[in-house]
Amino acid sequence: MSYWIAVVDDDVTNLKIARELLIQNDIKVSVAKSGRIFLNFIKSNHPDLVLLDIRMPEMDGFEVLKNLRKYEEEEGLRKIPVIFLTADETENIESEGLALGAADFVRKPFNKDVLLRRITNILRNNQTIHNLSKDANVDKLTGFLNKASAIEEMKGLCRTEKGALILLDIDSFKLVNDVYGHDMGDNILRAFSKILKRNLRADDVVGRIGGDEFIIFGRNIPYDSVVDNIVSRINNQLAEISIEYLGEDHRVPLGVSAGAVFIPDIGGDYSDLIKQADKALSYVKKNGTHGYAVFNGEDGKTGDELTSLDSLSRLSQIMDERGEANSMLCLSQEAFISVYRFMHRYLQRYNRVAHKALFTIIPKHAEYLGSNLNGMYDAFGEMLKKHLRISDFMMRNKPNQFFVFLPELMEQDRDTVINRVLKGWKDLGFSEHAELLYEHAIVNGQEGTATHEA
Repeated sequence: MSYWIAVVDDDVTNLKIARELLIQNDIKVSVAKSGRIFLNFIKSNHPDLVLLDIRMPEMDGFEVLKNLRKYEEEEGLRKIPVIFLTADETENIESEGLALGAADFVRKPFNKDVLLRRITNILRNNQTIHNLSKDANVDKLTGFLNKASAIEEMKGLCRTEKGALILLDIDSFKLVNDVYGHDMGDNILRAFSKILKRNLRADDVVGRIGGDEFIIFGRNIPYDSVVDNIVSRINNQLAEISIEYLGEDHRVPLGVSAGAVFIPDIGGDYSDLIKQADKALSYVKKNGTHGYAVFNGEDGKTGDELTSLDSLSRLSQIMDERGEANSMLCLSQEAFISVYRFMHRYLQRYNRVAHKALFTIIPKHAEYLGSNLNGMYDAFGEMLKKHLRISDFMMRNKPNQFFVFLPELMEQDRDTVINRVLKGWKDLGFSEHAELLYEHAIVNGQEGTATHEA
């Protein structure tokens, strides 16, 4: 590994000797004849180590080190190890230097082998510490900064640099975990991290701050159109890899939504900026997803920068069922009521026939209560999904009660469906612990409700 060392000494002869020695050992060298020159140099450079003379006019080595540490702390920079060069033999000098944070002392005139050995040891130790620190700061799955490290990094960037702070959220990612399992979810996240790396520059900073949430600082991004272009490319590539991993017939509308704020247009305080980016992201989520919005800073509102990245064909691809679905549809109570009312109107308007059924499980034995009971209810629900048609839909009204809607089912076929469910219940093996009651009726009200026991 090639190292970079800065040498600070007012003695030109010492500078030449140190420079030649280091260059001969394949080390990059920068020299400064005063502490003032070095402190200006360090504002735009970050060498791996500093050789610093103590006795210098205007500003001695101790004062230089104090100013260096102050600057590093203000800017959130990693501390550069410093080796003091001195001809002074007193213990007080060494004690004072170590108290200020010096890594080592080398006496002048220095022995070349000793100097090189001490430099090498410090640089290797410092690199080991840096690697360990880096590992602790990195999200192992994606290779990006973890939440705590990302926030610290963003605070410094927002305060000192121009660019865009972007919050990014993977739409519908939870469905991947729910339908395909967490291993597949991890595969998607790894693939997504590669997409981000391909579409961002090397000096952009990315952190993973949640399961499917990321934060980006795009250096010197000045326009909405740049954010638009990035989000558009990410969405297109994510759609491609979702087919690769989930299959042609998957029904998970994967994509990204993004909220952005420009710096320093809105300010430089991270706490304020992240709230504003989050407002922009929420705006996208409420208006269709798979797009971006930019916080415009006026009255706390998000502007009209929401950009739809989906054409009709893309939306159709997301919503259409490509291939055969695996099971019936299980809806929340609110969704079920809306669909039920719509279907009721449809059936009445076109004089079509459908049936509805209510299945209720009644435990026989009190000792079977507890976790076994919930497991029995859940097993019955899963069995219904497998034994009913893909055009049917249901609602879990209570833990032990399932309301099923059976569209386009003729009366003569009703018993076939009911018997299939009853057989499935018997096969589950819960009959000795609970009874299954069921009621059924024609939806348009032409037939009364009938109640039965399995």
